[in-house]
Amino acid sequence: MEERVVVLVGYDEAELLDISCVTTSLTTANRLGANPAYAVSVATPGGHAITCDSGLTLQGQRSLERLRGPLDTLIVSGGFGHEAAADNPLIVGHVRRLARESRRVASVCTGATILAAAGLLNGRRATTHWRYAEQLALAYPEITVDPAPIYIRDGRVSTAAGVTSALDLTLAFIEEDHGARLARAVARGLVTYLQRPGNQAQMSMFTATPAPTNSLVKRAVDHITSHLTDDLSAPVLAANAGVSERHLTRLFIDHVGKAPGRFVRDARTEAAAHLLTSTSLPVASVATQCGFGTAETLRQAFVSRYGTPPSHYRASHSTSAT
Repeated sequence: MEERVVVLVGYDEAELLDISCVTTSLTTANRLGANPAYAVSVATPGGHAITCDSGLTLQGQRSLERLRGPLDTLIVSGGFGHEAAADNPLIVGHVRRLARESRRVASVCTGATILAAAGLLNGRRATTHWRYAEQLALAYPEITVDPAPIYIRDGRVSTAAGVTSALDLTLAFIEEDHGARLARAVARGLVTYLQRPGNQAQMSMFTATPAPTNSLVKRAVDHITSHLTDDLSAPVLAANAGVSERHLTRLFIDHVGKAPGRFVRDARTEAAAHLLTSTSLPVASVATQCGFGTAETLRQAFVSRYGTPPSHYRASHSTSAT
């Protein structure tokens, strides 16, 4: 079969991670047997090198002006240069043109601003990095901007929240194109966690994914990881799945390696670990947002899983407690 042609649009002060998360994921899929393979390249104005917002230089492989479709996927990167790019009629015009020649269109982070300037998000629901969501909504009132999810897929147009959420969206694309088995293999190869539902808050869940051969377990896991504050007791999960508790437990043990109750507790605990290390929310608020009834319940779960209470975990692991 012919290759799937994937083009990432870069510009001065683009975020390198927005680009590399996509390119590395897709080339890893190629090495693991993606068929048809992905033909991945970076297009820049004039095909020139760009200076990323980290200060590193990235050589363009294709000229945005000379690029012609059909393309499988067009992805616009974000970065501190997104406003200048959105004000550049050359970049916006060629993104608009190439979108018409692409099966699938996406943006990462503030790349949504460029899609918006090209009119590609009009009447759609979209996301961007939470810091820029209000700015996008005010500038483009015809777009329904939702700052919460890590990515949103609205028809053939997708928008990812920011930076490493590009991994989640790209893994979703790989699963769509080649199946969940390859997507899981890519995630393992990248030493990351396979993100399931895009409607997770702008954080990546760390729970393992069930074998794709059992759709019932897959649906149950998707429901759990995207509804952590709901009643996720075994009777409720079994009723939602239309099977007995005993059968659901057997399926979870076979495909996930643990009973539903244990899976729910682990999912909530891992989500809490992320919030503790990436936000300054009080422990009680973290407990509530992750589905624990009380801070004490969260503390017990944390001690059981990590051997330390939440406050100590935050002190030793926090990266952005602001």
